[in-house]
Amino acid sequence: MYLATFEFDGKQGWGVVEPKTGLLCPSELWLGENSPKTLLEFIRLYHDEITSLPRPKVNEKWLKLENLHITAPIPKPVRNVFCVGKNYQDHVSEMAKVGHSTHTEISHPHFFTKATNTVTGPYSKVYLHPQVTSEVDYEAELAVIIGKRGINIPEEKALEHVFGYTILNDLTARDLQKNHVQWFKGKSLDGFCPMGPWIVTKDEIGYPVELEIQSWVNGELRQNSNTRYMIFHIERLINILSQGMTLEPGDILATGTPSGVGMGFKPPKLLKPGDVVRVEIEKIGYIENEIYA
Repeated sequence: MYLATFEFDGKQGWGVVEPKTGLLCPSELWLGENSPKTLLEFIRLYHDEITSLPRPKVNEKWLKLENLHITAPIPKPVRNVFCVGKNYQDHVSEMAKVGHSTHTEISHPHFFTKATNTVTGPYSKVYLHPQVTSEVDYEAELAVIIGKRGINIPEEKALEHVFGYTILNDLTARDLQKNHVQWFKGKSLDGFCPMGPWIVTKDEIGYPVELEIQSWVNGELRQNSNTRYMIFHIERLINILSQGMTLEPGDILATGTPSGVGMGFKPPKLLKPGDVVRVEIEKIGYIENEIYA
């Protein structure tokens, strides 16, 4: 299923999307008036039942996506967004070549987080924050949505804890990232995590999770890869992240970006006001955000 959060007539809701028809079934039409109030609550309650739930049938009460404001699927995450840096070898190499990193061989995942204030919608405008940074970059990423609580999760059971997947742009202030050594500040400016447009449940994606991932800036293809090229695949990331640390339903894990980021070019192709960044992932869809200052 494709599950989205939206705003309509000043109220927030969520529902089941049929992307091909451009229609959305509000949750109360699907599950009744006592349906979970948010998509996050639905994930917590229905993770183990999602494949057994009946799919809603289209009728005249469904809403047109064009009339809705689609927000991030989980607009207000309970915890920071978990992220993995340098999880594609070609990205590791490109950053080393331009002197932005000395790491050429990765033996352990480089985990960091983005603060919850970064999360914004899949089509929202994103502010550059020119007062504090002059080197904003884009990073196309597949994000994993955790559906079931767990700690010390074995690799062979990791996918049991996955609810679904979405698209994420890990926007980064490269100068702040470098200045502060730790990446948190450079990754956590307001609006620096466009996400969506919906969560696609894992049964729609299948296994193995091998999806084409691309990004464009003003129509120019910048990143073009496949999630099969991750250094640490989803099961391993969940296994390592959960060691000694409990993962909760609704946790978001961004799995890293392939080569083609702005800083990887000579000279760098960093974002400027008026740029439009599009990130697309096979079987999910796309997000597109205009940059402004």
